[in-house]
Amino acid sequence: MAKLLAALYAGASYFVFLVAFLYSIGFVGNLVFDKTIDQGGQAALASAVVVDLLLLGLFAIQHSVMARPAFKAWWKRVVPEHIERSTYVLLSSLILLLIFWQWRPIVTIVWSFADPFVVGAFKFTFWLGWAIVFFATFMINHFDLFGLRQVWLRIRERAYQPPPFTTFGFYRFVRHPLMLGFVIAFWSSATMTVGHLLFAIATTGYILIALQLEERDLRRAIGSQYEDYRRQVPMLIPFARARRKRADDRIVTG
Repeated sequence: MAKLLAALYAGASYFVFLVAFLYSIGFVGNLVFDKTIDQGGQAALASAVVVDLLLLGLFAIQHSVMARPAFKAWWKRVVPEHIERSTYVLLSSLILLLIFWQWRPIVTIVWSFADPFVVGAFKFTFWLGWAIVFFATFMINHFDLFGLRQVWLRIRERAYQPPPFTTFGFYRFVRHPLMLGFVIAFWSSATMTVGHLLFAIATTGYILIALQLEERDLRRAIGSQYEDYRRQVPMLIPFARARRKRADDRIVTG
C-alpha cells in the first residue's frame, strides 16, 4: 500500500508539473488562455509591480532553498527520501500556478514590431526556447529530474543512485541548456509590455543567481570532473568560451 501511495503521489506531482509547464507556455506567449502575462485582471501600477515581484520572489525562495543539499538533508527527515523530489516538483508547480493565477498584467508597451519577418523571428525563438527546455530534460534524466525514477526504484526495492554525470547533446555546448531555453523563451516577444519585461528581467536575474549556487553544489558533488567541464563549456552562451580563448590566443601570438 505504501508503494502504491508513493506511486500515485509521484504521478500526481508529475501531472501538476505538466499542467504548469504547458500553461507557462501559453502564459508567457499570450496564447490560448484568457489569463496570461498581458491579459487578465489589471491593477494600479505600484500595486501590480509589488504583487508580481512578491509572486516571483516566492518562487525564487522556494525553488532555491529546497534545492540546496543542506535543506534536502533536513527535509528527508520529514519527507521519505523517495518522494522528496516529487514534493519539490509539486510545490514548485503549485507556486507557478499561483503566479499565473494572481499575476497583475502591466500592458504599457516597451517595444512593438509589426514587420512580419521580425514577428516571425520572435515566434521562432520563442518556440525554440521551449523546445530546448523540453529536450534538455531528456538529455540528462527526465524521470529522475521530476521524481518518478526515485519512486520506481523504491517500488522495485533498489537503492537510489543519482544518474551519472553526462555532457550529452545540448550539454556539450552549454552547461545549463534548460536555463538558456527559459531565457530565450522569456525574452522572445515582438510586443514587449512593462509587465512582460518585469517578468523577463526578474526571472533572468534569478536564473543567473541560482546558477551560481547550483554550480557550487555541482563542484562539491562531482569534483574535478565538473571543474574540467566548467573550463571547457560555457555556462549559458554557446561557444563563448571558445571565442574568448581564440581572442586570448591572438593576443599572445600577436
